[in-house]
Amino acid sequence: MHVFPSLDALLATLETRRPFKTADSLSGSRFEAVRHGGEPMILKYVCVDDDWIMRASGDLHCRQLTLFETGVLDHLPASIDHATVAVAPYVSEAGHRGGAFLMNDVATRLVQPGGDAIDLEMHLRFMEHMSDLHAAYWTLRREQELFPVMHHFVLLTPTMASLERERGGTDPVPRAVRDGWSRLEARWPKAARVLGELVRDPSPLVAALDGTPSTFIHADWKLGNLGKHEDGRTILLDWDRSGYAPATLDLAWYLAVNCDRLPQTKEETIHAYRRALSARGITTDGWWEPQLAVTLLAAFLMLGWSKTEQPEEFGWWLARLDDGLKYL
Repeated sequence: MHVFPSLDALLATLETRRPFKTADSLSGSRFEAVRHGGEPMILKYVCVDDDWIMRASGDLHCRQLTLFETGVLDHLPASIDHATVAVAPYVSEAGHRGGAFLMNDVATRLVQPGGDAIDLEMHLRFMEHMSDLHAAYWTLRREQELFPVMHHFVLLTPTMASLERERGGTDPVPRAVRDGWSRLEARWPKAARVLGELVRDPSPLVAALDGTPSTFIHADWKLGNLGKHEDGRTILLDWDRSGYAPATLDLAWYLAVNCDRLPQTKEETIHAYRRALSARGITTDGWWEPQLAVTLLAAFLMLGWSKTEQPEEFGWWLARLDDGLKYL
């Protein structure tokens, strides 16, 4: 993976460029279809000017670019491919630091959109490779904070939705968050009140997790970011929220964001991940139960608003609220 000194230097290596929009991109980032070395590739531009996730998390200097520049991803296990060929910094018209990411075009190898459950073998491979990632960084020295844990809990909130509305944003996710929280407050006022308190002050979540182990996490194992190479490696895209955090935060998000397409129950998936993590030499005794309970509560905080039309699904997560609160 090459780090160019400037966007101009990176663009000089490209043979063709044309803008396009990916179906699964929900952040607002810009894309171009390009050719580099005779191969079709994707060039993604990431900047706070365009990206509501960066604005919501206070990312004014493009943490994802820093992640690649500083070599944190050099320690990725062989089972994971981030698909990024080169990166370069640029300065936006508004004066903000952005990053350009040249990536292999892996569209045909990604999990295809749809409503059916994914293949069980693929699902279990994702659990294996998620545990590979976490185990690889478990004892490594951590020199950059990257994405603070608390920032995960302020992304998908009514405050974010209101701020995006006031600035005239047109991205669909902030509107969905606003509407979802409104339904949550109308239908489950008690749960909404508890979650609302944690949204306003997530420090109890952070404090409860501080006493448990952390590692490097990707933070967005949604199926739209995932794929498979012919050799079995997992493709894992979009490292914009990655940083050091409790391992089960990745697991909890995976369960919440992919709930409609899981080929196993959530309990079976949790067991598969824990078994895989233990097989990689990570002892889970002592810290597992509190960390899992609190991160499942955190996932409900982040995505409960999206489950208000699914009574059975919402009910499962509502029970996680009570479980997690015991540790706060």
